[in-house]
Amino acid sequence: MSTEHARKPARRVLGTLAAPALVLAALVGPAAPAHAEPGPGAKIAGALRESPVYVDPAYAGAVPPSRQRSLERQIERTGLPLHVVLVPLVEGDAFGGEADQLAEVVHARMGLDADEEWILITTSELGSTWLKGHEWPDEKHQARDAASAVGFQDEMDGKGLPAHVSRAIEIVDAGDGRKQYEEATEDLGKDSPVPGQEGSGPSTAVTVAVVSAAVLAMAAGAFVLVRRRRGPAPISSPSLVLAAARSSDERALRRRAQEQLVAFGEELSGFEAGGSPGADSAEELQHALDAYAAAGTVLDSARGLTDLAGVLALVTEGKESLRAVREPAARPPRKALTFRKQSKQRRQQPRPTLPVCFFHPLHGRADRRIRWRPLGRREVLRIAACRDCANAVHEHRAPEVLKDRHGGREVPYFEVPADESLWAATGYGSLGEETLTERVIRGDFSRLAGG
Repeated sequence: MSTEHARKPARRVLGTLAAPALVLAALVGPAAPAHAEPGPGAKIAGALRESPVYVDPAYAGAVPPSRQRSLERQIERTGLPLHVVLVPLVEGDAFGGEADQLAEVVHARMGLDADEEWILITTSELGSTWLKGHEWPDEKHQARDAASAVGFQDEMDGKGLPAHVSRAIEIVDAGDGRKQYEEATEDLGKDSPVPGQEGSGPSTAVTVAVVSAAVLAMAAGAFVLVRRRRGPAPISSPSLVLAAARSSDERALRRRAQEQLVAFGEELSGFEAGGSPGADSAEELQHALDAYAAAGTVLDSARGLTDLAGVLALVTEGKESLRAVREPAARPPRKALTFRKQSKQRRQQPRPTLPVCFFHPLHGRADRRIRWRPLGRREVLRIAACRDCANAVHEHRAPEVLKDRHGGREVPYFEVPADESLWAATGYGSLGEETLTERVIRGDFSRLAGG
């Protein structure tokens, strides 16, 4: 973290954080009493009467005002009754974490006639760059397939939310969403994972049927044939089911990451530093704020389990810094996340905090540091491991590891070249002198992710 960045007034940053955090809290919080302000659906509908694009404060960084105005102009050029609503969807929020429910609520609040044409593109429950299309009174413009197609198009890989929305608008305007969707998903029966894109049109129904048939085939020990648009193609049942399971795991982990980030944001926005914090406390508070921003950056562009695990690791870092502000006696020595030997005086201080488990960050915070030599290599690493993984290494057993896709196959995430993955380069905080937060704030994640 640069000195200039670390010196930003913590109170001012807390003020900028409070708005998105409070909006997120309002979405996931309990229903407001009848006499309170209008609910989220009514607020969104009110905003759409002024502009065809509504961007929740939580996405303000991903879709800045300039990009929002660009989307507004693009919609105006289509001449269609098209609107865009970009809000984070979290299980248990005012819309049940479901894009369809969000769309129905907003549509109802707009007070439109039953036969009045209206098109809405929203964020999807699948992730921050996945979209879902909704259309009334029928599918004349094929909006559902148009929005779904964008997430499968190769040319959209690595592009941000504004680019995805812009592409969806283009397809809706062209009116060939079904064709675009079928072309983008025509290889799903081969080696590609099968995302759980429920209710995304006729082609999705085929995909769901394939998964169901595959499960039945495994039980019966039979071989499954799936009819694709250009003829039947054999599907490997185990690989298809595993792909579907991985997609399900990713959706669950994304929701977990969203929930933890929201909770951390609420904790930060409600924090009040007593008096003027000392230099150490101010630095820890700034690091907590940076960790929140870094986690949001990663979540917005997360494309798999490894990125989502990174969100949780960043939240863990931020919470530890906030704890150090509240409990100065528990503040670890500087460079606590490195493995440098400490002096006798340092060893008498509180035990240094540890990052999440190197082998599988979803195991949570590590229990100890251990020496470990990767298979086939001479160098020995000193990494942080949870109790179970540390015991496995001690007993010469293979610990459970987080996998990533590289070169068309599943490999331990740390075997991905370090110049292609921030997580492989840092071991989720075990390797290197800098914290994960510092590296994400500096732009390392965006650069390695191709963003």
